[in-house]
Amino acid sequence: MSFETQINQRLQERQSNQLYRQRKYFEDAQQAKLNLLSEKKQVINFCSNDYLGLASHPKLSETLQQAAKQYGVGSGASHLVIGHHKEHHLLENELAEFLGVERALVFGSGYAANMGVLTTLLEKNDAVFHDKLNHASLLDGGLYSGARFQRYLHNNMESLEQKLQASDAENLLIVSDAVFSMDGDCADIKALNEISKQYQAWLMLDDAHGFGVLGKDGRGTVSEQGVNQKDIPVYMATFGKALGCSGAFVAGDESLIEYLIQFCRHYIYTTAMPPAMAACVRQALKLVQEENWRREHLKSLIVFFRKEAELLGLDLMPSTTAIQPLVLGSAEKALQWSQTLLENNLLVSAIRPPTVPQNTARLRITLSAGHQQSDVELLLEVLAQLKRGKKKGEGA
Repeated sequence: MSFETQINQRLQERQSNQLYRQRKYFEDAQQAKLNLLSEKKQVINFCSNDYLGLASHPKLSETLQQAAKQYGVGSGASHLVIGHHKEHHLLENELAEFLGVERALVFGSGYAANMGVLTTLLEKNDAVFHDKLNHASLLDGGLYSGARFQRYLHNNMESLEQKLQASDAENLLIVSDAVFSMDGDCADIKALNEISKQYQAWLMLDDAHGFGVLGKDGRGTVSEQGVNQKDIPVYMATFGKALGCSGAFVAGDESLIEYLIQFCRHYIYTTAMPPAMAACVRQALKLVQEENWRREHLKSLIVFFRKEAELLGLDLMPSTTAIQPLVLGSAEKALQWSQTLLENNLLVSAIRPPTVPQNTARLRITLSAGHQQSDVELLLEVLAQLKRGKKKGEGA
């Protein structure tokens, strides 16, 4: 089969299975209300990961503009050639101080960080144990590392222990999302920490959806659950969600960070993040700590949404985070509900396989500090109409 035939066949299959994805585009800043050029309408945005509403914060825009004037646009090279700027260095130091760990290392994206860490740390005689619902970047990193790859049942410590007991690998690494991106629930970090110590394994957490949102002053899910950050050997989080910027970092002790600098191909062989963006992230980190009202407002919206959804009989997944999934089953139904919401100026993504398992297609509703309670009330009103099998405005 030729490449052309194979490509066209796969595209046709995806379309026929209601799994084809299309990009929507907008013209303004990322915020709670967007002007969708692709749809020619303004919508309330319930599918962004901008949990604290910082992506359009005036101070971040001002910082980015001033830094670009001072430092230019591009970094010019990889970190180890001549791309490592003062702003990168200061950001790494401030992240380490914020978390109370020895060091941090900045990457261009969360995918690069996860792939880089796992393919650098793991070798063929090692074993890696993944939560079944881990993010694709973690799973890909484990698979491409060449280590013995195993998946344990979601948040099931008994399943994990059984696999650890049966392993005769030289080194063991347990890997988990801290907040699961499609379900919105959290890993049991205390249990994972205890099990990792019991079996002399390392623990790696991806806190992309918890950093900035959860814990004291936004220090993340580890802080939220009362675990000492220093007990987590490998901690990764991103800047593109609660911090409203872009990029990611890995935090740990001195030897881990130095090892990644020397051996991580995803760090060594790529152009460094623009210094202006590093300066912007530094400002975002300050805002996360200074504007605690954003987290409090978000928490109040989550509580309100879940309480009202329960009264309406909407079967939400058990999440207390900004991610509130409503499982509908078939991809077709998820698309239908998403389209009806869009007709009512509400933007909610239909998440379908392969992102989620078969028969668990869903609406992934995400709340933000940028939303008002009236926005959430409108969303609930249309969801209630959909549950009753009617569209907004139809008679009883």
